[in-house]
Amino acid sequence: MDATVGLGGHASALLSAGAGRLIGIDRDEAALALARAALAEAGNRVELVHANYRDLARVLAARGISHAAGIVVDLGVSSLQLDDATRGFSFRQSGPLDMRMDRSSGPTVAELIASADEATLADVIWRFGEERHARRIARAIVRARARQALTETGALASAVRAAAGGRGWQRIDPATRTFQALRIWVNRELDGLEEFFEQAVAALEPGARLAVIAFHSLEDRVVKQTFRRLAADGMVAVLTRKPIGPDEAEVQRNPRARSARLRVVERAA
Repeated sequence: MDATVGLGGHASALLSAGAGRLIGIDRDEAALALARAALAEAGNRVELVHANYRDLARVLAARGISHAAGIVVDLGVSSLQLDDATRGFSFRQSGPLDMRMDRSSGPTVAELIASADEATLADVIWRFGEERHARRIARAIVRARARQALTETGALASAVRAAAGGRGWQRIDPATRTFQALRIWVNRELDGLEEFFEQAVAALEPGARLAVIAFHSLEDRVVKQTFRRLAADGMVAVLTRKPIGPDEAEVQRNPRARSARLRVVERAA
């Protein structure tokens, strides 16, 4: 199973490695359409399902499948979502302030920040973005929306940059952490993540592996701690004592891979 199939890159690699049947899950219908085209040659070896990866057990049960021979999960935002200005994920491009991975349900970021109080915004930006200027930024957002509704990425990014401060060139854009925090918030990316890993391990057949790729410390911390606990309970063996990162050649091919962290466990017999 590829529980975050995206554009089908990992799924294609699994099929090339000999997977006889692959079920791909994604909550982004636009990604599924592209993955369907990319994996068309595999024919009936592939089934793609519009679902949240947290629905993994339900997806298997609905198909009468008791266990999977391997599961891969690539957490976080995809290049498809970042590069499409109409999705509202990027502070580098002007677009509607949406950020939903599944555009068929739930409020947009614009709707959330329009109604949230300053304390809630500060808590979200601090917890999910680890932004030290969270209170200052939350105050700036409240002031900006009082003047005009924040419905575009550019307007929000400007307000955040002005509040975060800093003069001259900066390696990381001041809006980075706030946009990450709002994206995690609107998509509830950390909600039930520990329970999902437990569910995924339970779905593995003995000797099968769960591979998880995380892109920021909040996700990776949950992966590491959950894997350690499951190992202590005798459910899995941790195969990556330290996370595996990309080599220099991969980063050159794909700069967005530089923060990727891979951890793998194997289901106990």
